[in-house]
Amino acid sequence: MFYLCTPIFIPNVVEKETIYILAIESSCDDTSAAVLCNDKVISNVVATQKIHEEYGGVVPELASRAHQQNIVPVVHQALTKANIDKKQLSAIAFTRGPGLMGSLLVGTSFAKSMALGLDIPLIEVNHMQAHILAHFISEKNCPKPDFPFLALTISGGHTQIILVKDYFDMKILGETLDDAVGEAYDKSGKILGLPYPGGPLVDTYAQLGNPKKFPFPRPKVNDLNFSFSGLKTSILYFIQRETQKDPDFIKKNLNDICASIQYTIVGILMDKLKKAVKQTDIKQIAIGGGVSANSGIRNALKNAEKNDKWSTYIPKFEYCTDNAAMIGIVGYYKYKGEMFSKQDISAKARYAI
Repeated sequence: MFYLCTPIFIPNVVEKETIYILAIESSCDDTSAAVLCNDKVISNVVATQKIHEEYGGVVPELASRAHQQNIVPVVHQALTKANIDKKQLSAIAFTRGPGLMGSLLVGTSFAKSMALGLDIPLIEVNHMQAHILAHFISEKNCPKPDFPFLALTISGGHTQIILVKDYFDMKILGETLDDAVGEAYDKSGKILGLPYPGGPLVDTYAQLGNPKKFPFPRPKVNDLNFSFSGLKTSILYFIQRETQKDPDFIKKNLNDICASIQYTIVGILMDKLKKAVKQTDIKQIAIGGGVSANSGIRNALKNAEKNDKWSTYIPKFEYCTDNAAMIGIVGYYKYKGEMFSKQDISAKARYAI
């Protein structure tokens, strides 16, 4: 079955043990805070930084400054929307890494200070682990995968296939050796002259084009690892060569170019995922990360379900992109296991699962 969650309102239903988690996410350019009551999201606020659009990518220094401006009002709004007082909080969960160090420092410092002031537990969260456990946020008509399952995390900074045996028992089976799939999409968009972020626009134009019009090479990478740097280079050289012949080449062929790029990227992902399924004999696939919103990837998974009998799980869109709700669900399970952090903990730009 193909499970795609749709947005619904979840009332604040209190279980036998009521745990309120305030979660903070600041790994890149989105400042987010959420409040969870046990495994249910009762508020999830995200402040997106628009300033990076004029630079064609995230500027780390500007991102950290924006986090400093946004974090207090975002946390205040999350508590207000959840209709609870900060004194009701059971713990504070925060993104320790991976991500941009300046951005992570803002969220880490704020979480440590607030937890110390309220005298409640502090819980560190791995950002990529949170993308996977976002599937366990309680939502109506949204089944959760059973253990074990395979997780494909695809975002602007990461591309990984992970074997998930339990909430905190995960093993990376394959990952990108250079660039992430989201970066490949955005850089392709930049080559085509599309505004930042270019990935969603490539997806939009791709739906109108011929995916086999312009063949691009697929990198030969051993095992279950990925590589996208060579693909980006081949796209750049292709566009340079064709625009020398015809300056209007991109304008005349934009839909077909985007469709061909998407066809190649999705093919790379699916080839590795099918190989992982064959090696592990696990047919439960859970995807996460901002790129999981891509229509080409979703359609490919639907076809694989039909042809290969997979069960595929995709969280609500708001839990795919960077958000604090996914940090909160990890915080909830860690709270239940008393997996707390000390006040001397620090942010980690590189933080493996």
